[in-house]
Amino acid sequence: MIKNLRLTASEIILDVTNGRSLSDCLAKILPAIKENRDRAFVQAICYGVCRFYTRLDVVLSHLLQHPMREKDSDVHALLLVGLYQIMEMRIPDHAAVAETVNATQKLNKPWARGFVNAILREYLRQREQLDKKIEKDEEALYAHPDWWINHIRESWPTEWQAILAANNEHPPFALRVNQQKISREKYLEKCEATIIPETLTGIILNEPTLAENLPGFSTGEISVQDGAAQLAAALLQLKPHQHVLDACAAPGGKLSHMLEIVPDLSVIAVEKEASRLSAIQENLSRLNMQAECIHADVSQVETWWDGKYFDRILLDAPCSASGVVRRHPDIKLLRCPSDIPAFVFEQKKLLASLWPLLAPGGLLLYATCSIFPEENTEVMEDFLALHQDAKEEVITASFGLKCSVGRQILTGMHHMDGFYYALIKKEE
Repeated sequence: MIKNLRLTASEIILDVTNGRSLSDCLAKILPAIKENRDRAFVQAICYGVCRFYTRLDVVLSHLLQHPMREKDSDVHALLLVGLYQIMEMRIPDHAAVAETVNATQKLNKPWARGFVNAILREYLRQREQLDKKIEKDEEALYAHPDWWINHIRESWPTEWQAILAANNEHPPFALRVNQQKISREKYLEKCEATIIPETLTGIILNEPTLAENLPGFSTGEISVQDGAAQLAAALLQLKPHQHVLDACAAPGGKLSHMLEIVPDLSVIAVEKEASRLSAIQENLSRLNMQAECIHADVSQVETWWDGKYFDRILLDAPCSASGVVRRHPDIKLLRCPSDIPAFVFEQKKLLASLWPLLAPGGLLLYATCSIFPEENTEVMEDFLALHQDAKEEVITASFGLKCSVGRQILTGMHHMDGFYYALIKKEE
């Protein structure tokens, strides 16, 4: 039983600040909310507070005489929810204040009612002055942590502001049309959408909606997938009867796309997290496809590999996910600077483990949803330097930016997520 929608949203925000992913929190809580409208309201607040967390927190710091105690982090989260409603949502100020104040009744902190009321009303009085302070504070202005702003500015000195702005936008609702069932042109007759010209099968809906409500979704005519992710299957240069490895395969979007392009592939999909393996199987089942799905750590080759070499390997490597912040704004709260070297270590380990499994003349596609060069070009430069039998296959394409190795799509380019691709051939 949900007690109060705003209190529920604040509890989710508190869980995220304690290290849980927003999607996991919502998956646990939303089913208990009966009305679709109420579920959408809670989700909108949670995504919005995560998206603008640093801005909201800076504003709140100007309104507080003293930092809040850790034991009152529940009140802190509720204040952020209240500020977000006033600053970003189309809710009348008086309603946002009154309903947020009412949510304090369930906190068992009698003082919180007057405190929350006073802070939110003080914001309304100081709104113009606080807006000016936001413009002078980078964390507030760009709604990113300082370290994140600095890292992107150093990595992309001419594009950094556009990247930060794109991170704070709502992502487009992109779909992939299954050309085994229907052409992109024919599917466009069923909905209001525009094509993604850098892809062969991608479209963007004019208005987002629930995927299950889309024409042809249940019968496999379309899948939800960002345009950048749709590029992987074509880059692999697949041919019938090839033996293909999809490493780190969940949730299975790239896997199913490969099978849409070339149905008679022999594909092995490996996924480390058992909970995510079911997502792959659900995707394949909806599309009426088959692949061998293995629950294993793909880097522990001896536990799953049967000794048959692969013609193609897709390594969609674990990464910072810095290119998909607009879809997962909680990433800005969950990541810290020390995470990046840890991901780089894992990426290099996976490459070293999987390279021996590739047949001579075969192709390995290295992919991340990161825009940080340490995880992308620098990883590939080191890999090529260490492997004399590895040679870059230069990707000539209309998407992204050419790098020293591979191509980088920055967040928002071509209406896509941030993605990196590098194609490596094993010499015969």
